[in-house]
Amino acid sequence: MLDIQFWQSRYDSGQTPWDLGQASPHFINLLQDRPAWLVPGKMAVLGSGRGHDAALFAKAGFEVVGFDYAPGAVQAAQAQYGQAQPGNAVKFQQMDIFELANPQSPWAGQFDYVLEHTCFCAILPKQRPAYLDSVKNILKPGGILIGVFWELNDPDGPPFTTTETQLHESFDSDFELLSMQTYPAAMNREGFERLVILRRSTEV
Repeated sequence: MLDIQFWQSRYDSGQTPWDLGQASPHFINLLQDRPAWLVPGKMAVLGSGRGHDAALFAKAGFEVVGFDYAPGAVQAAQAQYGQAQPGNAVKFQQMDIFELANPQSPWAGQFDYVLEHTCFCAILPKQRPAYLDSVKNILKPGGILIGVFWELNDPDGPPFTTTETQLHESFDSDFELLSMQTYPAAMNREGFERLVILRRSTEV
């Protein structure tokens, strides 16, 4: 089972191929296009890693909290982005994202947006319902989930098999699909990355 030691060991050894050294091109393009619904608000970034995506949205005016399981990832994010300037709009917290499903969490109902970059694909498939519980718990009714998901077939992961059908099975009961599209991807990821925008049901 994947655990904190697994993820920390990847940062300790430098084996972090998911880290582009910059924000995802999908998110850069989304902010450049800036659809009407994408107005600054409070954003949670799940599996925030070294903080590139979180910092991108903070720079664009969002109030951002990045959550990651690996202490090394959080330390790196804080070092590069967390102390950039007084009153910086991005913060990072070392935390098991599944704890965010607790209705008594101080983060419950606090966020207008949840951002994720292949977090859903990296966790064990059996953990996906718990992932959904966390997302639903911290999003405000009508809040937006912005995710980059890898459409691939690898049961041994991570990243694990994630198909368009599986995404619909996971999200359709609680979210409205606003868009699913392919932007130019980084390096060798062309063709199997999808930018998915989903709106949380207003019924809770």
